[in-house]
Amino acid sequence: MIPFKLLVAVLGGALLSLGVADKSAHALTTPQIVASSLSPQCLDYQVIGICVWLHCSWSGCSVRTSVQVRHYIPELVVSSYENTGDNPWWEVATLSPPLGEALAGGQGTSDANRAHHEHLRFKNVDAIGHPAGSAFSSFADAFGMTCAGAATPFQPYHLSTLDALAWRSGIPESFYPEALTPGMRELGQSGDLWGNIFPRSGFLTQVHDYKTAATTAQRSADIVTRTGQPHVYTPLVASSRDGYWPPGPVKEGDASTHRWQRLTPNMSKSCRVWPDRGITDSYAERLDADGDYAWSLWRPYRCCRRRGQKLLYAVP
Repeated sequence: MIPFKLLVAVLGGALLSLGVADKSAHALTTPQIVASSLSPQCLDYQVIGICVWLHCSWSGCSVRTSVQVRHYIPELVVSSYENTGDNPWWEVATLSPPLGEALAGGQGTSDANRAHHEHLRFKNVDAIGHPAGSAFSSFADAFGMTCAGAATPFQPYHLSTLDALAWRSGIPESFYPEALTPGMRELGQSGDLWGNIFPRSGFLTQVHDYKTAATTAQRSADIVTRTGQPHVYTPLVASSRDGYWPPGPVKEGDASTHRWQRLTPNMSKSCRVWPDRGITDSYAERLDADGDYAWSLWRPYRCCRRRGQKLLYAVP
């Protein structure tokens, strides 16, 4: 893992000099993202059991219990977009301008002698801390006790422009077993392959633009929720402790590690893992003419209120 907080600080002055992106060119704003987090379906609040604590004081020891809950938290806004510098979340677009090797985006189509058709697409991806913050906390608190998330609002966790070497070359991940073994670490379902997770780069051979954007967003989430990856990023990883169980790394198709909420185009109030439709569905209404997409990444946490010095056991 190569830390990039220092790079962000060094580039700060240059980014500010670029000015704020034109609102008309970017469909998504921070107030819209905050409002999208007020979703009971995405929150999926559940009381699932109890925690049993040992509490000791000068007068002796006793056993106390507390309720155990589980719910999802919006931790990242993951944008997957066509042209470098055109993040659809307009307030943060200046974080990812064309720099060095990250000068452009787009797609290429070849049709040799009409014999076959290959469609190589490229997406820039930014994963930034979800801005909901206190608004989401107030909403979730109405359901009962809530767990703390690990993400910091507006914190850049992965900017593909700063990760240009790995994101554009696929090195060294092109040589990983996951990239060389068919059927290993793939996003899709039987009869509907969206794409391979490895190598975790911005390039994908896929004729469907929405599926391309989703797959590259899934790749970025896969990187960010792990430590020690050969990319420039900041890990979003929480440590478990008595009465607090954060989720494991994101795994494609596994709702026990994450869910996605569409922000643009056509904002949704529900959360799903991909694929979320049948193999014959065209996803036509989800296609964006400019090739720009964004989702909230929700992750599940379990916790219970501490009522003693030591957790004896938890059910489940």
